[in-house]
Order: sequence, then C-alpha cells, then structure tokens
Amino acid sequence: MKKSRLIVVMVGVLVLGAFVTGALAQGKLLCISPYKSHRGESTVDQCLAKGDEFAIVDQYGVVHILNKREVELTKAFNPQIFQQKAFSIKYQELAPEVKLFGTTVKTSQPKPSSQ
Repeated sequence: MKKSRLIVVMVGVLVLGAFVTGALAQGKLLCISPYKSHRGESTVDQCLAKGDEFAIVDQYGVVHILNKREVELTKAFNPQIFQQKAFSIKYQELAPEVKLFGTTVKTSQPKPSSQ
C-alpha cells in the first residue's frame, strides 16, 4: 500500500514539474521601473546601469523580478541576454522572447556570405 502511494506521488511530482517547466519555457525581459518607457532605444545593460529594474514575464503573465544577484549571475553565464534592446511593459509586444532553461535569445546576426 505504501509503495503504490509513493509511486502516485512521484508521478504527480513529475507531471507537475513538466507542467511548470512548460509554462516557464518562454518569456520576455521587460523594464518594470515606474515612469520609464523603453521602446528599444537602448540595451538592457544600459538601462540596468542607470538603475532600472527588469523582470521576466512569461506567456501567462507570471512575473519574476530579477534582483541584483540574479542579474550578476545571469551576466556571468549568459551576457548576451543583456545586450538585447530594452522594452517597458507598455511596449511588451515589441520585446523579443527570451527562451529560458539553457537557451538564449535570438539576436540578429549577419549571415555569413556564401562565396
């Protein structure tokens, strides 16, 4: 009886983990500083240097505010994420998607010439 309960609990945890991972698979890095309106005129890194705050907002509207420690660690592992254009919540539809869990944003890079 205890083994069957343990198996049910483990399966439930795995299903819940897969659901949560799928829900957080994509999001947008948005400036959440009050009275700021960014429309891609500067990078996230430049805005952070000015003291702006950022959050990752997933496709369901769940917000994760990045604290200073998270910004530092993310820069250490994935500095290019902060080189993307900065957008505020007002212009969130223009912001590029950030793929989470080990992948990075797609940046526009020149294609190699085929010679």
